[in-house]
Parts: sequence; C-alpha cells; structure tokens
Amino acid sequence: MGEQIAETRMRRPVITARAAATFEPVGRSVASARTFVRDTLQGWGLTDIVDDAVVLTSELVTNAVVHSGTAADVVCVRAETGARIEVTDRYPERELPLQTTSRPISNPDREGGRGLLLCAALASRWGVEYTATHKQVWFQLEFPDRLAGTRSAGPALPAEALPVTDARVRVAVTQIDRTGLISAWNDDAQELFGYAAEQIIGKPLTDLAAWPHTPGTGTGVAEALQLSRWEGSYGIRGADGRVIPVYASHLRVRDADGDPSTVCLLVRERERAVLQSPQRAPGADAADSAERGPAADAFEVSIGSPAPDDLDGLLQRTVERARDMLDGDAAYLLLATDDETELEVRASTGLTSARQRFARVPVEAGTGRYGSARMPAVHEDLSIVPGAVPLLANTGLRSVVTVPLKVEGRLTGSLGVASESAGRYSNEEALRLQFAADRIALAVERARLTELERLRRNSLSFLVEASDLLAGTLDRDQTLALMAQMTVPTLANWCAVYTVADPASDPELSYVLHEDEERIDGLKALLTKIEPPEQVRTGGALLWTAPSQAAHAAALRTSLRGLSLGDAARPSSGPSASLATASAVGGETVVLPLVARNRVIGMLTLGKSTDGHFRQENLELAEDLSRRAALALDNARLYSERTAISQSLQRSLLPPELPDVTGVEVEVIYRAAGEGNEVGGDFYDLFPIRDGAYGFAIGDVCGTGPEAAAVTGLARHALRLLAREGFGGPAVLERLNTAILDEGARSRFLTLLYGELWPQEDGSAELKVVCAGHPLPLRLRQDGSVEPAAEPQPLLGVMEDLELYEQTVTLDPGDVLLCVTDGVTERREGARMLGDDGLVEVLTTCTGLTAGAVASRVLRAVERFAAQPPSDDMAILAMRVPERHDA
Repeated sequence: MGEQIAETRMRRPVITARAAATFEPVGRSVASARTFVRDTLQGWGLTDIVDDAVVLTSELVTNAVVHSGTAADVVCVRAETGARIEVTDRYPERELPLQTTSRPISNPDREGGRGLLLCAALASRWGVEYTATHKQVWFQLEFPDRLAGTRSAGPALPAEALPVTDARVRVAVTQIDRTGLISAWNDDAQELFGYAAEQIIGKPLTDLAAWPHTPGTGTGVAEALQLSRWEGSYGIRGADGRVIPVYASHLRVRDADGDPSTVCLLVRERERAVLQSPQRAPGADAADSAERGPAADAFEVSIGSPAPDDLDGLLQRTVERARDMLDGDAAYLLLATDDETELEVRASTGLTSARQRFARVPVEAGTGRYGSARMPAVHEDLSIVPGAVPLLANTGLRSVVTVPLKVEGRLTGSLGVASESAGRYSNEEALRLQFAADRIALAVERARLTELERLRRNSLSFLVEASDLLAGTLDRDQTLALMAQMTVPTLANWCAVYTVADPASDPELSYVLHEDEERIDGLKALLTKIEPPEQVRTGGALLWTAPSQAAHAAALRTSLRGLSLGDAARPSSGPSASLATASAVGGETVVLPLVARNRVIGMLTLGKSTDGHFRQENLELAEDLSRRAALALDNARLYSERTAISQSLQRSLLPPELPDVTGVEVEVIYRAAGEGNEVGGDFYDLFPIRDGAYGFAIGDVCGTGPEAAAVTGLARHALRLLAREGFGGPAVLERLNTAILDEGARSRFLTLLYGELWPQEDGSAELKVVCAGHPLPLRLRQDGSVEPAAEPQPLLGVMEDLELYEQTVTLDPGDVLLCVTDGVTERREGARMLGDDGLVEVLTTCTGLTAGAVASRVLRAVERFAAQPPSDDMAILAMRVPERHDA
C-alpha cells in the first residue's frame, strides 16, 4: 500500500505557481475575472493558451455570478504539463447538462449555459466537483509542444530511399553581425559560391541574397536575420553571376561581449534534408527530384518557407512566382469556400484594383460561374468566349491558363496566369503550372486552416467582449454608440443604426459613425436625404445600393455645378466634400435586421469605402453581433420606459409645490434610493386646510414598487380630503387605517406623522400632531436642547379599532421641528447605525439656522455617515418659527 501511495504522489503534477482571486456576484466581475486570468497567464509566459483560458473563464464566471447569483472563486495553477483553472460558486444544486439519449444537449448558441460545452471543445481535460457547500468547474490546457531546437527523428529507411546528395556535402557557415554585415565565411562557402573570405567579409548579406520578397506580404532578409530561429529557401548570387538555390537555417546568438549576431548554415536546395526541420519524408519523390536536377523545385524554392500563419504572404508570393514562371502579365489565386460552391479572390498581381480581394464567384452554376475550376484549362482567346473567366472580363487579357489546387481530391482553390497576347499558353504550360500548384496546395491549405482557426478564436473573443459591453449598460444612447463602435473599424468602414419605435412607424436614423471623424457629418447628411432601408425579418445581410448611388449622384451634380459656375465662383467645400462622401460610401453596403422578442426594432447598416467588399466570415460575425445588440437595445428601451413610468408615478405621489406659510419657515428634502426604476415608499405633504390652518404629513409605506405606490397615493389624497372635511387628526388617521385595511391582500402597513399647524399672532406656532408608528418629531429650542415633540402610537394598516390621540406642541420664535423618515435614522456603516441619538446630536448643532440650513445639515450628516450610497428613501421636513429680528 505504501508503494502505491508513493507512486501516486510521484505521478501528481508538480505545482510551480498559483494565483487566486474572489469576484462578487455583479456583472462587472466577469470582465475583472478575464483580466485576472489574462494577466496571470501572461505573467507566467503562457501566451499560447491565454485566449482559450480567457474565453472559458468568462463563460464559467458568468454562470456563477450572473446565473447562479453567487460569488466566484477563481484559481490559476501552473504545473509542469499545463495550466489548470478552477471556478467555484456557492450553488451546488445547479443542473449539470449531460448528453444522454433521452435529453438532447443544450444549444451552444444560446445566451447562457455554454461553459461546459466550451470546456469540452477547447480544454485538454475538464470536470465538475460537487460538495455540500459549493460546486467547482475546472479545466486544464496543455502547453503546446514547441521546444526550441528540437528535431524529429525519422524511421530507419533502406539506402535507396535516402535523399541523394553530391559526393561531398558542403555546408556553408557564415556569421552576420548586428548591422547585417558578414563577419565569418568558411571554406565550404567559398567552394559553393566562388567568393574568397577576404572578398566577402564586411559586405551585407543582402548584396548576395536573391530574395523572393513582396513588400508587406512576407518575411524579408533583414527581418529573417532578426528572428531567433528561421529556416527557408532563397537564392545566393555566385561569383559567376548565376543564382544558386540554397536551403538555409538561421540561428540568433550572442557573443562573449553580449552582442547579437546570426549564424547561417546553407546547403544546396536539393540537399535541404541535411538541415530541414522537421525532416521531410523521403521516398519516390526524392528520387524523382534527383533525376530532375536542381531546377526541378524552382517554383517551391522561390516561394520559400513562410510562417505558418502568413497565408496572405504565401498566396501573394505564389501568384507572383506563377506569373514569372510562365512569363505572364497577370496572375491570381482563389480559395474555395467550405462547401466548395464559391471561389474567393485572395491574391492577384497585374490586375486592376476593381478585382478586389474577397470577391466571390460561383463554381458550378449561376451568373458569372467559374466553370473551369476543377480541371486544368487553357483559354487561347477570351475575346471568343468572354464569360469563360469572369474575373478577367474587361481587363484586356486575352489568354489564360487555370489549374485547381486540390488536397486529397478536394477542391481548395484555383490558380491562374494570364497574358495580353492571344494563344500564349498551351497544355505544356498547364502541366507546369499544375505541377507547381500540386506542390504548394498542401501548404496553402494548412495556412488557410490556421487562419480560419485564428479567426474563429478571435470571433469568439470579440463576441464575448461585445456581450459584456452591451450587458454593462441600460442606457439607449450608450447602447447605440457601443453597437457602432464595435463594428467600426473592426468589421466595416462606417456604420448607421436605424431604430423602429413600433411596427407602424418608419425607421429613424439614430446613430452614424465613420472611421474618419471628418466624414461623419457628410455621411449623416447623405443618409438623412435618402429613404431608409426596408424593414426585413429574415436573417442574414442584405445588400443596399442606395447610399453609394446617392453619393455618386450628388458628387456628379456638385462637380457639374462647379464647372458651370467657373473656378472663381465654385464653392471651396462643395465638390471636394461630395467626392469625399462618395468615396466614403463607395463600397458594398449591407443591412442586418435588429430583431428582439419577435419584433423588428431597427436595422444595423454596415458599409465599405471605395469598392470594398465584405468577407463572409465578417458578415457572419456581424449577424451574431446584431442579435446580441438587438436584445441589448430592446432591454435598454424597456428599462427607459420603466424608469420614465416610475419617475412619473413618483412625482404624482409627491405634492407639486409647497404653500407659503405665513410666519413659519418650511423646508423639505426628498431623496429616492436606487436607480430610479422603483417607486419609493416615503412621502410628505403640506397643504392648506382652511384660513390660517395647514396640514402636514410625513410617512413611510412598507416596501417599494406598485403595491407601495398604491398605499402612498391612497394615504396622501385621503389625508387632504378628510382634513378639509373638518376631521381632527385622530379621526383622519383612524379613517385612513380603515381604508388601508379594506385593500385586503394589497394593503401595506404605514408609519405616519400627521399634524395641523396654526401660526399665532404673537409669532409662535401651535401644532397638533399624531405619531402613528413613525420616528418621533424632534423639537430644537433656542438654548440648543432637543426633545421629542410627540409620543409613539400604533402604526396604520395592522389592526382595526385604533384609538389615537393628538398632542399639542407650541413652537416659540427660534424653535425648530424636525420630522424624518427611517431612511435617516437607519443609515448604516457596517454594524454602526446613525439612530435617534445620532440625529439628536446633529440637530443640537443647528441652533440659529434657518429651516433650509437645518434640513441641508441633516442630509450632509446622513450622506457622510457611510461611504456607500443610501439604500433607503429619505424624507426630511423642517419647520422653524423665525425670531422677531429675523422677520
């Protein structure tokens, strides 16, 4: 048993680093958790797995803090073989979605519950652990096997299958210093290239290298010499002027002084197996290449070895080498879509700008179909069959040879070379081009799949960030701005959002954004003048040509008008502004419907500038974004409507204005807690009863929302009606108590301070008050003493047959009567509470202040008592009888 335990311990991964954090159950915690995991893994140098870890953490923390509503503990553990992320919540009884025959697995496209599905898709290992108090979901991502300097060991092969070399393999060794100059040159280099060491040392390598490099599309010699490790093919110009194809291996090193330099090992291209890593699988192809000689791989030599993720560089170099190999005037390369029904332009050379990248043509059927994609084809004269190659229509090119790119029999693309001369190509050129296409097809497919995977991960990260941003606001205008800012310039050059108030309303232009801020006003003016796009429910992006047509028409009219006026009278900003707007919207424009809760609430319009086209991947990403944005926009609309209704109802429950009371200063401060979407339960009132008499009240209904609002409205209006009918204070409250109880299940108990105020001729004021379960009113005398001005009595809405009584209070000149709701006295900071004693202490400092100053000082004291915003409504009513000299 002891040996088994020891063996188990030895097999456990060794933890080399650990980081942990706890996130509160609020929406912003999701972004904080992503930042925590990203910073932790990047700090450990694990950049290869950061994106997957961030996406998975985002989903799992969302499940914990949003759906479960509990805090989330996130732990990052780094072991020898991978990184493990653990997310723990306090809701262990949540359902685990398992795939069984009786219950289908959840839809991965829904808004929530995708965390475990993503774990299964992206993680090396994952699991769920339950205890009585929590649930933990963990996943592990393995480190990629990319150790520098490793080589793969090939199997033992018979002698006839080994690569063929010369009698002596020469490996040229040269060293390049930090400035790009050759500092070392061995004997094999002299034998291979014909230069003696004294002729070459001190010269730049770029003087010798025949580098197949198109600026901006791949790695050049200067860049390659700066990389820590690089392998690839290029040519070296020998002493006799001929270009010698070589295979090179570069290694960046530092000398004893710490200065960096690059060691270059070079062999003949046909002997690349000596240096290449991983080792090529030799076989019949090796023997064939030996028979064909050094020039057999000329096409692949000129392409070189691009980086795995440099698809654009590989495609651009391919079309340029294909054009040069067949001495053509133009060349192009198209890649097939996943369903092989369309071909997409990805690289071209020698064609006009109108042949844009990412334009698509159908393969099998339809207008402008590409009928020669699956087999090699030679078109001797396109003027005879003008529609044979739609991409070359109206280009002046006459003859073209096209060949397919295939991997395992599946069409992956098409490569074409064209010439301005008719009859330029024959079957011999088609075979040469097909041979070149076969040699590059697999590399292109690998690079394409790498690009697709990168785009998929980037799209997923983009949607996660977009969902988080959209969920972080309920403001309509801010939601519109976020929709536009997330699409420009990531998906489009400009964006316009139309909103629809109701099904019978026309779309309204609500927001416009262009990547060039100077174009926004012109774009907005253009879109205002044209009819908005039609409302559509169908998914997908629909083309909309009206903006580009209107912009070009306006630019043409402005230019003609300027010409007719002459240069002297031409407006300085007219033609240029119109032409700039036409250029800004001159490309493709698409419209995506914003559908939320089975209703079209708007349209998201995306546009390209100057003949630009959208990639299908970007359109699909825009569709996903539009669905999330539509729901966020509708939520903002509903929230705004609810807030407006709540605020309107809250205003209706408070008096529109306070009457002027002769001889008495009155000040009221009311503060509603929350975000404005709930009606508060606190209220106040001051109203004339008859000549010289005023009624006042301050109350607090239990709870908030519509039920509390109903009792508040009943209380305020009943008080006024009963008081003006001549009932005294106890009778008013007893009848109000009966009315509240008559509400049955909708009733709420109510604390209420009600009184009647009579200013006296001698400058004092007489009050009769009834305090039904409410915080007692406080009387501040001129000498600074504070005392309760009433006795507590039962609250309303609880029991029948109340027997209430009123108490008489006389306010002498300079006295203050302060009435508050429990939002003041129950203000908390941790375990501390302001309380009645704290309020008395504040009031003792208010001697000699006006009623307004007393109310303001109490409010400041309440706000400063705690750092957090108040969580309860507050009402403060202060009445003061001024002294004789005040009047």
